[in-house]
Amino acid sequence: MNGNDLETGPLLSGHLLFAPFIVLPKKLFQNLNQIMTSPPLFSGRVSEWLQCDNMHHQWLLLAACFWVIFMFMVASKFITLTFKDPDVYGARQEFLLLTTMPEVRKLPEEKHIPEELKPTGKELPDSRLVQPLVYMERLELIRNVCRDDALKNLSHTPVSKFVLDRIFVCDKHRILFCQTPKVGNTQWKKVLIVLNGAFPSIEEIPENVVHDHEKNGLPRLSSFSDAEIQKRLKTYFKFFIVRDPFERLISAFKDKFVHNPRFEPWYRHEIAPGIIRKYRRNRTETRGIQFEDFVRYLGDPNHRWLDLQFGDHIIHWVTYVELCAPCEIMYSVIGHHETLEDDAPYILKEAGIDHLVSYPTIPPGITVYNRTKVEHYFLGISKRDIRRLYARFEGDFKLFGYQKPDFLLN
Repeated sequence: MNGNDLETGPLLSGHLLFAPFIVLPKKLFQNLNQIMTSPPLFSGRVSEWLQCDNMHHQWLLLAACFWVIFMFMVASKFITLTFKDPDVYGARQEFLLLTTMPEVRKLPEEKHIPEELKPTGKELPDSRLVQPLVYMERLELIRNVCRDDALKNLSHTPVSKFVLDRIFVCDKHRILFCQTPKVGNTQWKKVLIVLNGAFPSIEEIPENVVHDHEKNGLPRLSSFSDAEIQKRLKTYFKFFIVRDPFERLISAFKDKFVHNPRFEPWYRHEIAPGIIRKYRRNRTETRGIQFEDFVRYLGDPNHRWLDLQFGDHIIHWVTYVELCAPCEIMYSVIGHHETLEDDAPYILKEAGIDHLVSYPTIPPGITVYNRTKVEHYFLGISKRDIRRLYARFEGDFKLFGYQKPDFLLN
């Protein structure tokens, strides 16, 4: 093919209008000119090319629209999952709070509600934001029951030396803790021992030291002057723990009269015989103290004369009212043994010590209320004796929101 065989000219195809000139073989160019000079043939071919081209562009446009919609859906799903993921919620907590929470007013200082935990009436994904409502409701219930004249004899008690002996002091961190035995108090005493500096960690505290008040470094509130006592009662963070009153009595009976793990022989050899002599129905029964004997002793309206003989050992089964005087002392937080997994960290945070010490690990299920166990221990005990027992502990049931055990009383 030589130069005479080549021709140049414009290409009229719709797809190649972008190239102004293309070099074509001479014969092919002549054929193309013939096609172009033939009006019917040329017009049909051009229309066919244009129609195909338009359809091609329409399909491309439709595909592009679907692609944009698909990408929008993917982006939306990604954003939703990101903000709902609990593992990354903490990283965005500040942003979410700024967009969902209104400005809140500061609550009275004595309630010890930190700014980030104050209730707002909004349902936010973080359960910590509604937790304080539970503790505020507990304190409000106590105030209401304390005002009930019909329960005055069951809810009020003088702030005597017996009460002040139950309250342990941590001056370094301005904390008062009222001891209520059989609700995990040993662990709280360990926390305070570490805070007072007697031992560097909970794990290093010997078990025989925890309850030895000459060695554990825990001063009692009764050891201070009246002015110092009042000052601490008014300004310190104050708390104690409760549990279902009847389940606590079962725990006390098992710990002191059945297992006695700390080898305290006076419970079996002095207190138990005194209860049996006065309250056992069957005098020919030679077994050791039974739970029925214990219930009859506690439910007796004249139990106090034996209490005086037993001394401070009665702290394991007397009422919370007698131990901590909740109607006379305004406590900051009341914890419940049944929700200790949540209450313990909350108390540490409210007291401002959560960065210094942790509550010891709680074995799974140990704090759950066990109705089957309660029914088992009260099986065979007369309704009269159970009702008398409830009459004594009714103040504890009502002050701390525990349900009346109708399944035992009726």
